[in-house]
Formats: sequence, structure tokens, C-alpha cells
Amino acid sequence: MFTKSIAVSFVALSMAIVPATRVTADAGDFVAGAIIGGIVGHAATKQNQRRKATQRTYTKKTYKPRLPSTQEGREIQASLNYFGFNAGTVDGQLGRRSRNAVSAYQAYLGYPATGQLTPFEQNLLITSYNRAQAGGYAVTQQIATTPDGTRGLLKTYRAELAGQQPAVPLAPNTTIVVAPQPVTPTVGTTTTTTVVAAAPEAAAPAAPTEAAAPALPNFLGGGATASLASHCNTVSLLTNTNGGFTTAAAMTDPDVALNEQFCLARTYAIATSEDMIAKVQGFTPAQVASQCEQFGPAMQPYVASLALKSQPEVVQDVAGFILTTGMSPAQLQGTAKICMGVGYRTDNMDVALGSALMLFAMGDQVYGEMMGHHLAQGFGTSKRIDSARVWYAEGLKAVDSGAPAVFAPGQPERVELLRQASLRLGTSNSGLVAPAQPTVQPAALPTFGLASD
Repeated sequence: MFTKSIAVSFVALSMAIVPATRVTADAGDFVAGAIIGGIVGHAATKQNQRRKATQRTYTKKTYKPRLPSTQEGREIQASLNYFGFNAGTVDGQLGRRSRNAVSAYQAYLGYPATGQLTPFEQNLLITSYNRAQAGGYAVTQQIATTPDGTRGLLKTYRAELAGQQPAVPLAPNTTIVVAPQPVTPTVGTTTTTTVVAAAPEAAAPAAPTEAAAPALPNFLGGGATASLASHCNTVSLLTNTNGGFTTAAAMTDPDVALNEQFCLARTYAIATSEDMIAKVQGFTPAQVASQCEQFGPAMQPYVASLALKSQPEVVQDVAGFILTTGMSPAQLQGTAKICMGVGYRTDNMDVALGSALMLFAMGDQVYGEMMGHHLAQGFGTSKRIDSARVWYAEGLKAVDSGAPAVFAPGQPERVELLRQASLRLGTSNSGLVAPAQPTVQPAALPTFGLASD
């Protein structure tokens, strides 16, 4: 660079001492000027580039990691938005806006506004949302009569869960005391709350209370139920003797065909249940079976109503019960499938039939076949041929609409066999002994023990 500067200075000096009279330039002078100009221009360009290089700055961009999106987050956001707590877009990311909505929800119900839902608060929120969505016009009317509008449903549902709306009228000045029960993980059961009514202070000391009557009506009394397991052993023996299952083309006795398919469906239900139990974590098969046994008393009133009410009425009652369980549809479906197999394996018809009813009420209408079998043969409920045909038809309608078969899916001819046999139900005597039916007893209203101070 220093040499170039000397050269430029020398050329400039030589040009200064050239006589002024010389006007024209030859080709050599032009070439020399072009070279010098190129050298000077190149030097200036390099110097400008160096200056720009020293002045160039870089801005480092930082990226904020996105919050994880979950199905649970979407349920929380959708529920908050429905009740008027603005959680923004339902994207499953519980960001600042969602946390603010949670705080508003907590403050409305009188809980500490932490922005973080406790298990109870989350369960109340999502269960109330699902219940409101399934309530239809009745919920719309309820909202119209609540001062807080849609939000008022939260307080209403919470009060019902706390037992603040007694099932029967109580005497004046009677106080309701809710005794919370410890909650333990269960499969296929619901948490219950014991309600104890206390007498007024002026009352005399109460004598020891008598044993409380069962809280749920018992339409079938305490009569023993015939064993379905024993019945299916007899059916299996007859099937083997006849050379295999009855086909639609060779069917002469619809009762025999339906009994075979009933016991076949029972076998599939038990197998499905055992496969699912093997995947349940934290419970042994014996513990799962024990929990499913407790499922029976909860469903017994709905099982008993099969022989007393129409199919739509039974479904409506079971759907109402489902809304009070606080369990998601996926949880209920899994529990019902597990407990249905357990019920058939242990010969507990309240558990088995109650589970099938719950699956039907949640939309798995192919299970209508099971109610048809029970009503046709009189296991777990009174024998009602007319009602059995209705339930069979509902199950077949679901299969015709594209619902996958859950029993013997590899036998497509089974559908037509069930259709023909159910239409001809009761037209012949199969020779199979029907179970003895207990006498139907009138329903008893629930009773509550009264305790005084």
C-alpha cells in the first residue's frame, strides 16, 4: 500500500512539470492514466469495503419455546371459554391467557386464584362442561333462570355434587351435614357422599338410629338369579351334540340359535375383558374384579328397569347417571368393557348387564344385542320377549349403519342369523329350561337416618 502511494505521488509530480503547451496525448499516456486510475479506484474500493466491514452489526434472534399442546389442555380451554372465562384459542397450550382464565374461574367459585387447577377444580370444570353440552334444551332453560347465566351452572353442579339438594323433602329446621368420604383409586366405581341429617337443637337426645334402608330401589327383591355360566355349559353341550353352531339356512328353532349366540357373545366379552385387565397398571386382576363388584349396586336400578320401562326411557336414565360419574367417556367405556367381562365370568348379572347398558347409552349401540339376549332368556332381568326384540333391532341397526361388530367379528353371517332368529323369537320351544323369575316388588323410596345434637 505504501509503494502504491509513492507511485501515485510520483506520477502526480511528473504531470505537474510537463509543459502546458502539450495538449494532445498519445496512446501510451492514455494507457498509463487508465492503469493509475484503476489502481487508485481499486484502493478506494478496498478501503470502503473495509470501513463497511467494521461498521456491520449482527442482531441475534432469540426464539421463545412453544408450550406443549395437550388434549387435556384443549379440554380445559374449551370448558373455560364455554363458561365465559376467556382462555383464547383452543390450542392445548396453557399459556398466560389460559392461566388468567383459570384464576378468574377459581375466584368465581371462591377458591384461591393461583392459576393452577387442583384435581377437584379441573374435574368440576370439565365434568360441568360435558354435562352442559349433553343437557340440550333443559340446560338452556336452566341457564335462562340462573342470575349468572352459563357460569351459574358451575355453582349448581357443584352444589349437587356436594349433596346440597336432598332427594326427598326433609322436616322443617333440618340441617344437612355433608360428611366427605376418603377417595381411593377405583376401577369402574363412583365416589359417593354420605348425607346425614341433623335434628334441631331443641330436640331431645336421639336414641340409636335404626339400620338405614338401601339407598337404591330394589325392583327384583332378594331372589336368587339363575347361573348364566351353568346355562351356557348346557348350551355348549347341545351345540357339540348337534355338530356345531346353528346357521341361518339350517335354523329350525330360533331360541336355540339365540342361546348359542348369547353364550358366544359372553365368551368374547370375557376374553376382551381379560386382555384389557392385563394392561391395567397398578391393579391385580383380583383387585379389578373386586372394584367391578362394587359397580353392580350402582347399576342395579337401571338393570331392573329393563323389564319395566321402554328402551328410550332406560337409555335416558342411564345417560343421566353417566353425567354424575365425573369420568370421561374414554374412562367409562374402558371400565364398562372390563367390568362386563368380569360380571359374566363371576356370574354377576348386575355388573355384566349394567356395563352393557352403559356402553349402549354412550353410543356403542351394537351392545343392544346383549340386552336383547338377557330379556329373551330372563337372566338378570325379567323375561320380556317384546322388549327383547326392540333391543335386538337397535343392535342390528347399528351394525347395518357401519358400526364394527364386537362379538365374533370374523363371522359376517352371524348378523343375518340374529336378525331372523330375533324376528321369530318365542315361536318355538327349544327345550332349554328358563330360569325361575323372582316376584317383582314395589320400589321403596330411599330413607335417611336422622341424628340430633
